[in-house]
Amino acid sequence: MIKYFQILFEWKTYIITALAVISFSNFMAVLFGQTIPGVFLAFFKVAGEYVILGAVFVFALIWIVKAKPHHRPKKYSVVIFDVYGKKSQIDGIRTEFKTHDVAWSFMKQYKKAYPLYNFALVSDNQKSEKPTIFRYI
Repeated sequence: MIKYFQILFEWKTYIITALAVISFSNFMAVLFGQTIPGVFLAFFKVAGEYVILGAVFVFALIWIVKAKPHHRPKKYSVVIFDVYGKKSQIDGIRTEFKTHDVAWSFMKQYKKAYPLYNFALVSDNQKSEKPTIFRYI
């Protein structure tokens, strides 16, 4: 009977040691396989979202700054061209305007009234020697 208890005690030691090693290895596998990577993945997922969102806002801000006209002309002129493409004059029509929309509206009316002439909506730019043509009909 004593021999039986000795064998059981030896096996009991081995079983407890094996269970301790298995439970510790399971704990380490869960810690390094799920817990720590889960924390890092959650952090980098949120950080990545903020980086992408920040890049979108920076791009939008740059686009708005570049797309916005920095200098709007304060005076528009309608230049008249004859059939041969040379500048011409027509008596009794208005050629100086303060807004783009009004000048464009008058140009469309002039084109209907004088179909053999072409009209250009231009403005003098301070940075350029030549006038800038906005529309041509």
